[in-house]
Amino acid sequence: MTSRYRVEYALKSHRRDEFIEWIKGLLATPFVLHADDQHADAQLVAEDCQQRYYQIFRDVEMLVDQTIFLDELNELDSKKAISRLRRLVPSLGRFFTPLPLADAFLLEDERRAISKRRLVSPSFNDVRMILNTAQIMALTSLYKEKPSARLKLITFDGDVTIYDDGKSLDEHSDVVKRLVKLLSLGLYVGVVTAAGYPRQSGAEKYYERLKGLIDHLNGENCTLKTYQKENLFVMGAESNYLFRYNNEMKGLKYIDGEEWFLPEVRNWNISKINYIMDTLYKHLVYLRSNFNLEDTTTIIKKERSVGIIPNPGCRILREQLEEMVLSCSSKLNTILKYSENFADSTEALCLDDIKVCAFNGGSDVWVDIGDKALGVESLQKYICHDETLDVCPISKAESLHIGDQFASLGANDFKARLSACTVWIASPKETVAILDDLIDFIEG
Repeated sequence: MTSRYRVEYALKSHRRDEFIEWIKGLLATPFVLHADDQHADAQLVAEDCQQRYYQIFRDVEMLVDQTIFLDELNELDSKKAISRLRRLVPSLGRFFTPLPLADAFLLEDERRAISKRRLVSPSFNDVRMILNTAQIMALTSLYKEKPSARLKLITFDGDVTIYDDGKSLDEHSDVVKRLVKLLSLGLYVGVVTAAGYPRQSGAEKYYERLKGLIDHLNGENCTLKTYQKENLFVMGAESNYLFRYNNEMKGLKYIDGEEWFLPEVRNWNISKINYIMDTLYKHLVYLRSNFNLEDTTTIIKKERSVGIIPNPGCRILREQLEEMVLSCSSKLNTILKYSENFADSTEALCLDDIKVCAFNGGSDVWVDIGDKALGVESLQKYICHDETLDVCPISKAESLHIGDQFASLGANDFKARLSACTVWIASPKETVAILDDLIDFIEG
């Protein structure tokens, strides 16, 4: 039975996705009015519901098409036309491809028997999976419709996406087989993770998390070509440390930031970064004291990140994690707008040119300089620093990010929506399923 806590927690606004919730609301009407099997043949009722759900997804699909058209028009024209969908869902992000939602619904309905249910209406997860499938269908259709355009880069979050929280990839992982297959198809594969390890220890630390994959690349049975192996990247601390698999080193090679930092990041003021980190460190000290967590937690301050983690054998309550990430986000908004105490410069105390993200890692809270939008975009640009490559340029419509943290606040995959198409999963098992679809659609 679902606890009252889980129900109330799910209803918090920052834990909802307004687009998914809006589609759920549309589907509720045919469920309530037409999913009655007491006086009709169950199969006929299911077929009727399926047709009504299908039409709703077809209508939403058309609204998405209109939104894409107007967004592209707005880039060329100073007049800002607002699509009907954006008026209905103000928090809507950018679509980089059309979404074949109606066809995706039919596929997911076959798998999940959505239209055959009589007592449980279409759920958040139903809609999430339909959106995921539609995005995969859209990206793989490029291979047939536009040979010059195709999926080129696919990036992944780490924890809860390609391995369980706090775990690592082992050689028997189903995810490893799929990642190797993606590399064999000529795709660039990146792990864009919040885990941040600098140059000195990074290669070893990230090897520990990706051991199963890297050991496979080094093994005698690996059939990948050298260039395919070296299409593997690790972007650490959101967008701060870059490593690339190197065949000669048989492991990850550190790439100096001067080679791949975006211009806006390269120009960030180090003193301002230190000020942000110092301020958030003090704020976490205050929060730890406020919640009486001094004996059960540790605050860690790194070069470009600061966080609070539970000590071995201890845990931080979910409510406390949520409170701390919301408080840190509020503190960030304050200091990025009103940096009155910034003493190392005579210039106007403006920090809003620096990107920062605060997020709940599930058992801890971190604040990082940069975000995954910058991490994904940095990979797109770095891969194409040699403009002779046939994949260049890599557009947002040719990139896919897969992650588990896409809530509107306190989730660090959310920003990746600014730089790539996205898929929202809830476990490594779902990652395997979505990659199987992706591979089947490409090869089919």
